[in-house]
Amino acid sequence: MIGRPIVQLVLLIALASPSAADEPKAFNCTFTEGVTHSYNNGAFTAEKASPLMFGISAIDPKAQSAELKTRGGTGQLRIVQAVNAMHFLEVVTEGFLNLTTVYDKDEGKGAYPAVHSRHFGLFGEPLVTQYQGFCEAVG
Repeated sequence: MIGRPIVQLVLLIALASPSAADEPKAFNCTFTEGVTHSYNNGAFTAEKASPLMFGISAIDPKAQSAELKTRGGTGQLRIVQAVNAMHFLEVVTEGFLNLTTVYDKDEGKGAYPAVHSRHFGLFGEPLVTQYQGFCEAVG
């Protein structure tokens, strides 16, 4: 008796969830708003960050991988799937971390709300930037 309700629940979840075929395989992301926090002389100071644009392509949730496309070239991303978002992690050569979270599509805007955070340092001092913007599905 317990097996039947579990099977029904699994089927209901499978039918309600978007299929992997429906998920975008690439995004173009634009971040127009952002703030940089730099640490100097014992305190963080905030200033407006310049706009940022990049692409995310070759998204493969099963392999948990994707590619970052910038003017400077291509980088490798790791994927962490959430209930209503996908997190893309980039570990930069020096060991610093960049994180982009793309949320479910806002049907009213026709785009995916997104947040991009950069955690790195400059001359031994923390430098953290966070952007808000949107990604659009490509292809």
